[in-house]
Amino acid sequence: MSLNLKNPIVFFDLETTGTDIVSDRIVEIAYHKVYPNGQEETKSMRVNPEIPIPKSVTAIHGITNEDVANCPTFKQIAKELARDIEGCDLGGYNSNRFDIPLLVEEFLRADVDIDLMKRKFVDVQVIFHKMEQRTLVAAYKFYCNKDLSNAHSAKADTMATYEVLKAQLERYPELKNDIGWLSKFTAQTNNVDFAGRIIYNEKGEEIFNFGKYKGKPVAEVLMRDLGYYGWMMNSDFSRHTKKVLTNIKLRGLKKQ
Repeated sequence: MSLNLKNPIVFFDLETTGTDIVSDRIVEIAYHKVYPNGQEETKSMRVNPEIPIPKSVTAIHGITNEDVANCPTFKQIAKELARDIEGCDLGGYNSNRFDIPLLVEEFLRADVDIDLMKRKFVDVQVIFHKMEQRTLVAAYKFYCNKDLSNAHSAKADTMATYEVLKAQLERYPELKNDIGWLSKFTAQTNNVDFAGRIIYNEKGEEIFNFGKYKGKPVAEVLMRDLGYYGWMMNSDFSRHTKKVLTNIKLRGLKKQ
């Protein structure tokens, strides 16, 4: 089944130095771009993370420090990558919780301000978990009747994710072949920032999702306790969380 697309969609997968979206880095990225006219193209590249890759992580994806020593840094490829995904929706496997937040952190670290919040995200893992409760290897076997060789290779995982989504659309008639609908179906949170530290409440207000002000409107907290803003900006929150927080603060100042 072909995807019913209004915009190009980029399926992508990251291999990284670890699972912390604030402190870890990308060591490999692969993406498969599908256009509304059916054209498809794939790119894959390794990245020098500029920090060591732990041996325990190398044991999973097979990428060593020596493998990426002479590769470009993310900052060196960031503008090219931003151009490639400009105007595209994004698809991945566990991408809403990990790949997209980490990718945004890398862009901000490289001083490339790309607004991914305007895009639609389709997380194939969420469809799978809602329908069958499995892992990517099992999903590929279940939906495509194929064994996933080279699992934890960014390129292999990217292509498997794309194939699984098409197979899911064929298997489940209740799924709409529409990226906007799939994006809403696979959204697990009502996040304002990708890390989920700030979310929308039922009124559409930005509220804190952690700490002593959990459930409280961010704008109100910043008016009463400006020191909380300073504490967050100097603490180990993601760059995107700090950017969102600053935007809310500036918006409040304009209203005064």
